[in-house]
Amino acid sequence: MEKFTTLEGVAAPMRIINVDTDRIIPKQYLKTIKRTGLGKGLFAEMRYKDDGSENPDFVLNKPAYRNAKILVCGDNFGCGSSREHAPWALSDFGIRCVISTSFADIFFNNCAKNGILAITVSPDDLEKLFEDAERGSNATLSVDLDAQTIKGPDGGTLHFDIDGGLKHSLLNGLDEIGLTLQRAGAIDAYEQKLAAREWA
Repeated sequence: MEKFTTLEGVAAPMRIINVDTDRIIPKQYLKTIKRTGLGKGLFAEMRYKDDGSENPDFVLNKPAYRNAKILVCGDNFGCGSSREHAPWALSDFGIRCVISTSFADIFFNNCAKNGILAITVSPDDLEKLFEDAERGSNATLSVDLDAQTIKGPDGGTLHFDIDGGLKHSLLNGLDEIGLTLQRAGAIDAYEQKLAAREWA
């Protein structure tokens, strides 16, 4: 998993509440178990018209936000089904950080397992970030996970809270397998002890 330390980039504003995982990546894209290639399906039902052409009104199709790395989202982002394809699609598009007042628990955890930082902020702070994001590509946000800060284009800084274990995993690029392998020595010692006991 790619480490998340700092991130500076354009933030796309998505003032929609209750965006569920089916809107993030519709069901027709769930046939694959690969983590790549899903970026084209991200928000497909909002990004594309019925004839397959781009919807020019959708935020990620606007020139200022085509290369966005951060999403500033409405309440309860990632609700609905537990599909891990949702963070896969975000990551494949290039989104490394999502910010909202609240996330569905499963989506939140799936983001962490895939190197995406999901940040929960207060409604007042979210409104400030929306205002920054709506200024377009000249208004980048800077996220520092170690310092737990988000810096706006004018230098204003917001602090956010994060679980210590989650922070450790993201800073070090450790998914659940990586965390387990950190204890490989202790696991091997236990297995050897257990095997010796069985032969005794």
